[in-house]
Amino acid sequence: MARTLNPESHAVRRDAFVDVARRYIATGAYEQLSVQQVIDEVGASKGAFYHYFGSKGDLLEAVVERMADEATAAWQPVLNAPGLSAGQRLEGVFRTVAEVKWERRELVLAIIDAWLSDDNAIVREKLRRLVAARLTPLLTDIVAQGVADGDFTPTNVEATAQVLVSLIQGTQELASQLYVDCHGGVVTVDHVIQVFASYTEAVERILGARTGSITLTQPDVLRSWFS
Repeated sequence: MARTLNPESHAVRRDAFVDVARRYIATGAYEQLSVQQVIDEVGASKGAFYHYFGSKGDLLEAVVERMADEATAAWQPVLNAPGLSAGQRLEGVFRTVAEVKWERRELVLAIIDAWLSDDNAIVREKLRRLVAARLTPLLTDIVAQGVADGDFTPTNVEATAQVLVSLIQGTQELASQLYVDCHGGVVTVDHVIQVFASYTEAVERILGARTGSITLTQPDVLRSWFS
C-alpha cells in the first residue's frame, strides 16, 4: 500500500529546515553553510532533506519565499482598508514591505550577498517569477481603482501593472547593488536617494498620477539602510 503523506507533518518538517537555514543566513554564514549542517541541526536524514529540497539553493529560495509570505500578509490590511485612494494603497504596500524588511534587516542584509552570487542565478529567476505572480494581480487592482477614481490615466490596466512589476523588480535588484556600492564607498547615500526619487517619478508618469502625489520611499528610511 502506498504511504499516505500527512500534509501538516510535511509542512512542519519542511519549516524546520527553513528555520535552521534562516538562522544561519542571518549570521552571514550562508556561503559556509552545508546541507549536512542543516540536516544535523534538524536531526533528520539526508533522505528527509532531499524530499523537500533539491539543493542548498532551493533552501535559500524557501527562506526568501517565506519572507515574501510575511510581506504578503503584512500588506493585506492596507488593501482591505476602506476609504483609501489608489495612491495611498500603493504607498501602503511599499511601506509595509519596508517595515517587514526592517524588522528582519540582519537577514535581508545577509541575503544580499548570497543573492548577488552567480551561483544563485537560477534562484533569482525563480523568485522573480514568484514576485511577479504575487504583485501583478495586486497592482492590477490598485491601478484599476486609480483609473476608476480619475487619479490614474492608463488605458490598459493589466499591461500597466506588468510594467510596474518589471520596474519594481529592476529597482529591487539595483537596490541590492547600491547597498554594496554605498557601503564600499563607490556611491553616496545622497546618490541612492536621488535614484529612488527618479524611480518614484517614473511610477507617477507610468500611472499618469499628479507629480508629487505618490511617495514610495522616504529619504530617512533610505538613510537608515544605506548609511
